[in-house]
Amino acid sequence: MVKTVMNELNTKMARTIEVLKEELNTIRAGKANPKILDKISVEYYGVSTPLNQVASISVPEPRMIVIQPYDSSLISEIEKMIMVSDLGLNPSNDGKLIRLAIPMLTEERRKDLTKVAKKAGENSKIAIRNERRHAIDQLKKLHKDGDLTEDDIKKAEKDVQDAIDKQIKAIDEVIAAKEKDILAV
Repeated sequence: MVKTVMNELNTKMARTIEVLKEELNTIRAGKANPKILDKISVEYYGVSTPLNQVASISVPEPRMIVIQPYDSSLISEIEKMIMVSDLGLNPSNDGKLIRLAIPMLTEERRKDLTKVAKKAGENSKIAIRNERRHAIDQLKKLHKDGDLTEDDIKKAEKDVQDAIDKQIKAIDEVIAAKEKDILAV
């Protein structure tokens, strides 16, 4: 029963770190990364559709993203959605393609982006701490039901805390790597 609680905890913590990495991929780091467009959706036949499903996105140069819609009638809609997003990019089109030039980040913008990354990391830590509380509550319920002895619950709580500490350290490493990426000129 303790094993089930630990497996569930580890699965949820691994998913939390995956979500953090996905969120960090959408933060611009000064070089072209098609993942920054993942949050953009366009209206296509009355349905909000992710950009990567209605266009091919490529990076032909380190500071350029090229978007080629499968349906050329979407160009103005894609341009509009990029401009209203918080990416701070100005699209240019030639009737067939949309080009996004990725400008160099200013020092101030880099610092702002590191704050965003740290906030995402802090939110992930909070989620993991909530998972710890949930796992410990499950263990206490097992103890109350008579399925665990006092010694078993103490050992299980220590195992939970060790797993939490390991994941929080992993989050810190992910955030540190992203900060280094953002601050690299």
